[in-house]
Amino acid sequence: MNENILIVDADADIRDSMKAFLEKSGYHALISSSAEEALQLLKTTQVHVVITNAALPDQNGLELTDLLKQNYDIDVIVMTGYSGNYSYEEVINKGASDLVFKPVRFEELSLRLKRVIKERQLNKERVQMLGKLEKLAITDGLTKLYNLRHFYNQLEIEIDRCNRYSHSLALLLLDIDHFKIFNDTYGHLEGDKVLVRLGQIIKSCLRTMDSAYRYGGEEFTIILPETTGEEANNVANRLKTAVELECFLPEPGKIYTITISIGVTQFHNDEEVSEFILRADKAMYKSKATGRNRISSLYA
Repeated sequence: MNENILIVDADADIRDSMKAFLEKSGYHALISSSAEEALQLLKTTQVHVVITNAALPDQNGLELTDLLKQNYDIDVIVMTGYSGNYSYEEVINKGASDLVFKPVRFEELSLRLKRVIKERQLNKERVQMLGKLEKLAITDGLTKLYNLRHFYNQLEIEIDRCNRYSHSLALLLLDIDHFKIFNDTYGHLEGDKVLVRLGQIIKSCLRTMDSAYRYGGEEFTIILPETTGEEANNVANRLKTAVELECFLPEPGKIYTITISIGVTQFHNDEEVSEFILRADKAMYKSKATGRNRISSLYA
């Protein structure tokens, strides 16, 4: 077993005998005689479960439990005497995972510890699964960029921040030139490879605070927080050049390059979201109408 178990009890006999039992059961056990000593140990050592006496010389076990749950990812089992002042409900409400009565029967403690560790693992797996599901809900399955639904949510957040703090905010909308011809000529599987690679190129050209989205089909959009229109043009130029340099091999001996048309705009305080997006869309179609493989800016 890889779990680290910390025993907190002022009674050396209880600490040592419990430590010996847990190590015999396959756990790695550590000991502390007080809450302060336990908290010091936790600064340098990862612990998964704390077994603490409810009565400690410097702090009661419930206060320690409260501190642990606020600051660490730790499960707590509280030990108390039958005549103790704490009920099961009080202990659980403080965040403890279980309560055992003294004198502690080690076999019972072992069963409770196994249950706590199993529930801890199940909860960890549940959190991981929820994280994966949440990511899937906002991610485009092909390009691994964010999807359209998340784009609207994030744009609302960025616009609210822009209005509140008077930050600049820019938006890019881009489209692959003649992508239908490529798809019709080489098939959708080769077309998908282009979309995937373009997603990777877009990511490589952005800062951590920027975010990219598959807008639909062969269209992509990029939110650039704290960015002026002029700065957004620089990003667009960098992206356009990176795409032009990329080569694809849709069939043996055939090298194919793609180009993109980009529209750039900057947010005006208190304007409607739809107006902001429409302006970027118009800028992109201006690039299409004036020859493709170019960048157009519209700020009004």
